[in-house]
Amino acid sequence: MMVNNNKETVENESYSQKDIITDDEKYVKLLIEEIKSGNKNAFTELVNLYHAQVASLAFKMVNDYDEAADIAQNVFVKMSQNIWRYDSKKKFYTWLYRITVNASIDYIRKHKRHRHEPLENVQKAIENLESNPESLLQRAKIKGYINQATLSLNDKQRSAFILRDVEGCKIDDVANIMDMPEATVRWYLHRARTKIKKELTRRCPQLLLLMGLK
Repeated sequence: MMVNNNKETVENESYSQKDIITDDEKYVKLLIEEIKSGNKNAFTELVNLYHAQVASLAFKMVNDYDEAADIAQNVFVKMSQNIWRYDSKKKFYTWLYRITVNASIDYIRKHKRHRHEPLENVQKAIENLESNPESLLQRAKIKGYINQATLSLNDKQRSAFILRDVEGCKIDDVANIMDMPEATVRWYLHRARTKIKKELTRRCPQLLLLMGLK
């Protein structure tokens, strides 16, 4: 089994949860039933449906293309080993995203050191960035700063922020993926937004002022 690890593919196919092409849950669950029956082609099809989303989420967690490719490969190995545990009453993507988030956190813990830098609500800033077509360069710079700032968050803060504010998942789905109450997710999300806003204020105050985000 090969997972696409081409840098341009991950960069150009920046999927969020709302962009997932597998809206037909019935089709996905049919594939899963085929996989459980030993159909290898069905497994390949399921990987093809989700590999871009998994690689994109992993990249947002670790901010490195090669590491994201390694994580994606590991995710699909884990999916193969644990597909029989999947509960068909639940959304498949939340199950797969949980594996991806956990694999990314495991990778970070094993290979990286956290930088506990002093990095409040960045949600409106992100929305404004997306709706300002005249500020492409400034938006790209701020997104770059945000990507760097997420690396300074702890595992739970990073997961909550990326899943909710970057991937666009609903709070209840984030809670499912992270296996914790919604109130706890909101707390981690609040802490993440606070740290990221502080980091943006420190690193690019002029850009924030220029775009009306401060």
